[in-house]
Amino acid sequence: MAAIARWCVKHRFASVLLWLLALGVVAGAAGIAGSAYSNDYEVPGTESGRATALLDAGFDGRAGDSNTVVWHTAGRTTVEAAGVQQSMTRTLDAIEDLPGVVGVVSPYESQGAASQISKDGHTAYATVTLDAQTDDVLQRQAKAVVDTAKAAETAELQVELGGNAVALTEAPDSHLSELVGVVVAAVVLFVAFGSLAASLLPIATALVSVGTAYAGTVLLGHVMTVADFAPMLGMLVGLGVGIDYALFIVTRHRQGLRRGLSVADSAANAVATTGRAVVFAGATVCIALLGMLILRLSFLNGVAIAASLTVILTVAASVTLLPALLSLIGMRALSRRERRQLSEHGPQPELPTGFAAHWSAFVERHPKLLGAVAAVVMVVLALPTLGLHLGTSDQGNNPASSTTRSAYDLIAEGFGPGSNGPLTLVAEVHGADDRAAMGALAGTVRDADGVAFVGPVAYSGDGETAALTVVPQSSPQSKDTSDLVDRLRDNILPQAEQGTSLEVYVGGITASYDDFAEVIVGKLPLFVGIVIALGCALLLLAFRSVGIPLKAALMNVLAVASSFGVVVAVFQWGWGSELLGLGSAGPIEPFLPVIMVSVLFGLSMDYQVFLVSRMYEEWLETGDNRRAVRVGLAETSRVINSAAVIMISVFLAFVLSGDRVIAMFGIALAAAVALDAFVLRTLLVPALMHMLGGANWWLPRRLDRWLPRISIEPAECLTAHDKIDAQRTGDSQEPPQLVP
Repeated sequence: MAAIARWCVKHRFASVLLWLLALGVVAGAAGIAGSAYSNDYEVPGTESGRATALLDAGFDGRAGDSNTVVWHTAGRTTVEAAGVQQSMTRTLDAIEDLPGVVGVVSPYESQGAASQISKDGHTAYATVTLDAQTDDVLQRQAKAVVDTAKAAETAELQVELGGNAVALTEAPDSHLSELVGVVVAAVVLFVAFGSLAASLLPIATALVSVGTAYAGTVLLGHVMTVADFAPMLGMLVGLGVGIDYALFIVTRHRQGLRRGLSVADSAANAVATTGRAVVFAGATVCIALLGMLILRLSFLNGVAIAASLTVILTVAASVTLLPALLSLIGMRALSRRERRQLSEHGPQPELPTGFAAHWSAFVERHPKLLGAVAAVVMVVLALPTLGLHLGTSDQGNNPASSTTRSAYDLIAEGFGPGSNGPLTLVAEVHGADDRAAMGALAGTVRDADGVAFVGPVAYSGDGETAALTVVPQSSPQSKDTSDLVDRLRDNILPQAEQGTSLEVYVGGITASYDDFAEVIVGKLPLFVGIVIALGCALLLLAFRSVGIPLKAALMNVLAVASSFGVVVAVFQWGWGSELLGLGSAGPIEPFLPVIMVSVLFGLSMDYQVFLVSRMYEEWLETGDNRRAVRVGLAETSRVINSAAVIMISVFLAFVLSGDRVIAMFGIALAAAVALDAFVLRTLLVPALMHMLGGANWWLPRRLDRWLPRISIEPAECLTAHDKIDAQRTGDSQEPPQLVP
């Protein structure tokens, strides 16, 4: 590590230019290639997956993306009034002539009138079919459809639009969330460092690495399935960890300068010491993220690789680009006051004073009480996780001001909530007996509980595939709809199939999400177990202790459970979701727990590594557990808290993205980091380590001989011990509490 840092310092201009060249080349290639994201939630082998495959084969994928134009009248005027009918017919004709539109089915045509006008006559809708699926629809084409439809709106006629392509027009055009997060991080860094140059370096390092990774993710979408939220997720994680990693290294560099080291020696020493911890922490994040590959779901594979690529590049930039930039700004890494003091008084020993030292001593005196308080806080916040409901959050969860939400609500009010997500029964038919069975099935399903409407049986052009549309009485995200799917699969369809060669599959948005969630939940214990085992193995190698990895695993589980509790309260229960512009309450996406577990386990390991590595260093020097915990907490708490504030700010800023999934990630990660830094690492972890005493560092002798010896961070000069000891005994009249 030191050799790499010295080379980057010596060839600082070349190092900077190489990174800028990499950013330019990858960004240019991404701009030429364009994006190719795919939100394919289908899991091969599931019933909904087989239904989709049959539809694609028999009905040619049912053309392109389908969207709806919904209009509503108030008062005595109905949608069949002459004026309304003429206005909307002209509008629909104009939409049909737009580029990218292959067909419009109007309720004023014979095939649409029966089902596309509500019973009260005040709501109607038309289906607009495009020539491509959502991933391939141009935003300007979707906007043209929206603008043309909205032009028909009057004081008496409300016109709204729904559908995936329409949702493209509601995506924010600017990167406001990233900008807000970066600005807040810059302010925190300036307050912490007092130097504008030093505060800008972590920002610059993170932006270059994350920008390169963002463009790399765009290119990755051309060779594998990558979800459309993967770049934003990578940016969210990359900005958070990238700024934090650079913060730790810059902090160590500034300490070296204040101790009298030259700029080159201080930068090399910072990378050789803290940089090693950064590499180790980044490795734990990547291991947790790549754990998603165990699930063998193409949708998650792309997310895992894209996020890991971002973390790898942020770590690489922290140990190569950052030392080059540090050498460029020289002594300006220190504030003017610090430079003046260094010039007038020379190097001075740095003693942890103030709140950090007081808090460290306070935790040492009251470990049982503080540990109990921290545990209660975490458990209470985790309780909502017991009610976690995985399912599909659809456009009914969009902000109330959006046209997609208004269209969803109008459809639900006029035609029933199930109209926004009908189920599709699909089967291969072989002969007249199967056709007769499909006809009888329609009548059977129509009489089933929870069914609002059943359409006629539709046959493919070759007559070998049949599809039956079933509209539930409940909304797509309702548990009642999921129960209907189960009844169809377990009871109704098996009875209808008896005596025939029919094999009917249930598809549709609710069935697809339920199947996806079932696969995820089934594999989640294995996934979590492997991620915990790999993380514990790394910590076992680093700290040569059985207790440290086990405590880390427990802390990570608490952090994940508590952050899930916050997500459930905000998004599933709807506590403040509308006020935050996140739409109404709804279920949690099935893929969210897996991705959150990966990211949160990795981030939790970061703080564990930075906190315990200093304690471990002290333990090796003194063999005194109380002193090791006290000194480690006193010397790292300030930088960990500063890093946490930055990461929380970046994560919360992504709530402004306008994307519900990204907002879920932002709030979950912000909650996890806040609880991890301010409750677990400053309260529960040190309290437990005080209570366990020397058992923290126990390792069986045989295992000790077998394990390879690695070191995260070399020991440094011990300069703060006497000061901490004096403060510990002198800052309170109360004698210290002895805890075994």
